[in-house]
Amino acid sequence: MHQAFYRKWRPQIFDDVYGQEHITSVLRYEAEHGAFSHAYLFCGSRGTGKTTCAKILAKVINCEHPVGGNPCGKCEACRLIDSGAATDILEMDAASNNGVENIRDIRDEVAYAPSALKYRVYIIDEVHMLSTSAFNALLKTLEEPPEHVVFILATTELQKLPATIISRCQRFDFRRITTENLMKRLTYIAQMEKLELDVDAARQLSKLAQGGMRDAISLLELCAGSNRKITTEVVNETVGIAGRDSMFKTVEAIAKSDYNTLFAQIDEIVRSSKDIAVFWQDLISIYRDMLVVKTTSDAMSYLDLTDHETKQMTAVAALFSKETLLYHCKLLEDALFSMQKANAVKRIVAELSLVRMCDPSLDTSNEAILARLSKLEDRVGAGISERETAPVAEKPEPKPAGNVLSETQKEKQTESAAVPEKRSLYPIRQWMEIVERVTVRNPMAAAFLKNTQAFTLADGKILLRFGDEFARDTALRNGGGEALRGAISTVLRRDLPEGSLLTEVKAVRTANTLDEIIEATDGENN
Repeated sequence: MHQAFYRKWRPQIFDDVYGQEHITSVLRYEAEHGAFSHAYLFCGSRGTGKTTCAKILAKVINCEHPVGGNPCGKCEACRLIDSGAATDILEMDAASNNGVENIRDIRDEVAYAPSALKYRVYIIDEVHMLSTSAFNALLKTLEEPPEHVVFILATTELQKLPATIISRCQRFDFRRITTENLMKRLTYIAQMEKLELDVDAARQLSKLAQGGMRDAISLLELCAGSNRKITTEVVNETVGIAGRDSMFKTVEAIAKSDYNTLFAQIDEIVRSSKDIAVFWQDLISIYRDMLVVKTTSDAMSYLDLTDHETKQMTAVAALFSKETLLYHCKLLEDALFSMQKANAVKRIVAELSLVRMCDPSLDTSNEAILARLSKLEDRVGAGISERETAPVAEKPEPKPAGNVLSETQKEKQTESAAVPEKRSLYPIRQWMEIVERVTVRNPMAAAFLKNTQAFTLADGKILLRFGDEFARDTALRNGGGEALRGAISTVLRRDLPEGSLLTEVKAVRTANTLDEIIEATDGENN
């Protein structure tokens, strides 16, 4: 009878367990010195070696002649366990045996000595599925079992276990196995099974397994059924996924709003009978990688990519802003949730979502607006070049008695300067925050600053554009200029020395900031 690869190639000693050296080294040490605990807790994601290590531990505990902390495999106890005839090794699946009566049976049995081995070992898999009553029944026995009894508990959901159970066990956290370790094991199994396995295919299978050895081996066996050399094309065809190049093509089409390519991509998936949800999950994975590239300085530490894939990922990530990537991720997540609903037409959900990703103006959500603003900010990032006429001539104000300059004249004398005709202006996006700070100290000045335009010049100076002289004079008198300078320094987080606050009078159109940015960028493009 055919035996599945993951069972056929299950490790029989700790040395053959891949990617869990931080656990197997401790277990080997305990075996060498005979210092076994009365209860073990193995927790981690599926397929990472919990049950395998539990079986090896149960064997080495009863082995008559351990070799380097591993079971010898030759003594009577090892042969008895390998044959499955050892009645003192009891495996229980808590998913289907989770009642209190099952634990009571164990509690009654532990009083008896083992029949053939040195220790009676109870392996309880998926222990988090036990009922509350079953946990309570297990508690006392687990805390002080007889000397000839060892408990090994395994779970994929540690958070569901009571703290009282966890505290009574020696806990081991199984990590996801790295792609390199998975590739090594798959290559070894392929050689032993006389399969032709391409290196890129081994890498792809390892990535699809997401850190689980059992999943990786099962996928290898699935691809081996094609009875030909296992390449990336064979993996894509067998598993039913789109290739990496195809995913990059889709992302580039989204960036270019190439609707023909996107609809053709979905149509190809449907015609080839592939699952759109699987394609969608791969697309989410690509966006996650792009977000890592966009937001971290050492992205390769968090990505499992080849050099060629790294160059491709960096290139496509440059097509989007962080805001756009976050907006797209939300659409992808919502679409995947919709696809999982009953009676959902996955093709329609996918196509509608891709159209919305190409054109944020179709969406009025906050994420869509941020994505649109980020594009405009990128376009004006280098500054808005404009050619201005000379500032409006200012009428001299009469001097007060005693030839003493008025406060307004002093403000204008210190804060105003000649402004060149050709300038690069950078709109201050935090202007309303600055005005709010001025409101606390000088509400009158703040009232006239709300309709004022503020820009940063290329030399770092600040230009304030008022609609008329009255608004300028009122905003800067009675300490308004001082309050304004302090607010700007606080918000922009830099000192603003004397003479760096410039003013001009020019008719200000009533328009919101978004309209101004759009008009400015359109003018540059034209």
